[in-house]
Amino acid sequence: MDRLLFEQWKRRISLLDYLQSNHWEPCRKSAAGQIGGLCPLHPETRPSFWVHPRKGLFYCHGCGQGGDVIRLVERWHRLNFPDALAHWRAWLGSPGLLAETAAFYRAQLPRFPEAAEYLRRRGIQDRGIIADLRIGYAPGACLRAHLQGLGWGIAQMRASGVINAQGRDSWYHRIVFPSEENLYGRSLEDGGGHRFLSGPKGGLYGWNHLSHRSDVLLVEGMFDVAALWQAGFRHTTCAWGTHLNPTQYQQLASGERTLWMAFDGDAAGQLAAHSLSQKLRAQGRRVRCIVLPDGHDPASFFASGASVSDFHHLLHEALP
Repeated sequence: MDRLLFEQWKRRISLLDYLQSNHWEPCRKSAAGQIGGLCPLHPETRPSFWVHPRKGLFYCHGCGQGGDVIRLVERWHRLNFPDALAHWRAWLGSPGLLAETAAFYRAQLPRFPEAAEYLRRRGIQDRGIIADLRIGYAPGACLRAHLQGLGWGIAQMRASGVINAQGRDSWYHRIVFPSEENLYGRSLEDGGGHRFLSGPKGGLYGWNHLSHRSDVLLVEGMFDVAALWQAGFRHTTCAWGTHLNPTQYQQLASGERTLWMAFDGDAAGQLAAHSLSQKLRAQGRRVRCIVLPDGHDPASFFASGASVSDFHHLLHEALP
């Protein structure tokens, strides 16, 4: 970790505050301002543990251990240095590992022309939309070092899924869209496919901002969301595919609203839209199915040169 960043972290909270938040009780104070109590690192009945609040250091005359707050965390919780940093970050309320990963990817996006070119070919060029959707890029070969520099351990990275067993970036050469509970990546290479973390997808994208809407537009993927947001249809969400999990289905089925569905124009997309619309209509929901030209999804429809007016025409022709 960068030494300056490390020192800035340590200044955020005192060693004494950390001890007291973990139920350590001081019982004496020296003339020099040091504070003493029972050592948390070994059993004792007579206080031999002293804290120097101004310097942020401790020393125990009983067991001989001493150092700063990270050294204390290592010894107290029996952690190695990276895991001690991660423990301390969590205690401070620092961003989680996925949030740090997504932020790193956002910072990489403008640095790699191939990522910008890929977005351009997919029709996504509005910088405001790219920022609002927090779109990033995983160049590969640098995420692990970045997260280690922030105090995350390799074991934690592997457990979360952001790196694989070989220590490589799980989203290598992918455009990345973060959601509340996961990260979605789409490869720049043909045939590279999609990638999620192994955990749950969570609810519909951005549902907290859409649940009050009287109409919602549902699409399959995040590039469709980006294209429609860019065209002004900010009431668009997606389920990252055509198969909704129970949470996503319940979100759509609750409330009084009109649901517009713009799944892919191929047979599979239209069949999935028909099946979902039938289930929702059976529960009294208002559903309209938008039929895109064969072979197109909303993103490719706009990328091929279609206008906002063209999409409004599809809305007008939507099947009840």
